[in-house]
Amino acid sequence: MPADVLMPQMGESIVEGTVTRWLKKVGDPVGKDEPLFEISTEKVDAEIPSPVAGVLKKILVSEGQTVAVRAVVAQIETDSVAEPASAPPAKATPPSPAAIRQAESSEKTEKTERSERTEFAEVREGDDEEHHVRTSPLVRRLAKEHGVDLSRVEGTGSGGRITKEDLLAYAERQKTTASAGAAAPPARREAPPAAGPREEVVPMTPIRKKIAEHMVMSRRTSAHVTTVFQMDLTHVVEIYHREKERFEKKENTRLTYTPFFVRAAIAGLRRFPILNSSVSGESIVYKKDIHMGIAVALEGGLIVPVIRDADGKSFLGLTRAVNDLAERARAKKLSVDEVQGGTFTITNFGLFGSLFAMPIINQPQVAILGVGSIHKAPVVINDAIAIRSIAHLSLSYDHRVIDGVVADQFMAAVKGYLENWDEELLA
Repeated sequence: MPADVLMPQMGESIVEGTVTRWLKKVGDPVGKDEPLFEISTEKVDAEIPSPVAGVLKKILVSEGQTVAVRAVVAQIETDSVAEPASAPPAKATPPSPAAIRQAESSEKTEKTERSERTEFAEVREGDDEEHHVRTSPLVRRLAKEHGVDLSRVEGTGSGGRITKEDLLAYAERQKTTASAGAAAPPARREAPPAAGPREEVVPMTPIRKKIAEHMVMSRRTSAHVTTVFQMDLTHVVEIYHREKERFEKKENTRLTYTPFFVRAAIAGLRRFPILNSSVSGESIVYKKDIHMGIAVALEGGLIVPVIRDADGKSFLGLTRAVNDLAERARAKKLSVDEVQGGTFTITNFGLFGSLFAMPIINQPQVAILGVGSIHKAPVVINDAIAIRSIAHLSLSYDHRVIDGVVADQFMAAVKGYLENWDEELLA
């Protein structure tokens, strides 16, 4: 008998997912919990296992298509299962008043839940132009209340979906323009560019679109400023080369430079907690725990898994956490919880030789630490030239809440921790 395969809900706030790749073809046998297809959501990319064993009978959602959570994406033909024997019909008895009230309450709750779910459902039906715009019933209702033509609104949600915030922002602009006596200019979506004879037009992948939306939103939100410090990592490099073999043989884990930077950043955040905060309206929310985001490069994109309670881990614990999250990120094995809730982020752009860069803040955080390449360079020490292992670290911060002097003090604390490293790695 056929079993439905549903688009999973990867987190409470996730309302849709995009099938990015099918790992099986129609007619292929598939085992229970065997990887069946890959999806991309607003929070995380993931490899989805088959819920049952059998043969893939139908694929109902093609690669690149976005559907709501719980939508049927495929069917798997399983072995016939015997139907349970029918129980003898019970003697009908009239329901009690309490049972009637409970049933009415359950029906009311179910209707409310259906209504709430509908607020998030994507609409593609109807003949008028408005219904061909990707949005929700809630946004359509607000558009009618504000007299907004949805075809004029630029959507910033997943796949160009118009969100409630997009609608309200457009309505506010329309109101402001009208009060000034000018007509609101249309904000139609641009048509896909036509390819020239020596050009190829390729649509953005779902993860590329999400990164683009997040980066543009961050630039609009925060007042970005970047400061860069040169750091002498000679001592850290010596420790790394001395200890890496012992980590692999004794602890069965790979030593990298990332835990050194995480440890130094934690020390700086403890001294300057404003960098471990977020902005809420006209208030600053200080985070008591340090949840460290580590940017991981993927094929065609980037993801930032989070080490929770990083300030409570030993150096070895940080090393294991960094390696585990990076490996599972590249294997698309992360859960939604593991890519959200970060309070500070570190990104290493020096892997391929970049000296320094000015990274964009990972919202809703207020700062991000960038790590450039570690390389040999001549420096002046006590009026003499010496060859040292040098790296440039950059801090992009939100100038709405962080002053330049505090940002530089934080970087000085990170520099001091790294240049004067005195922590035992396996203590």
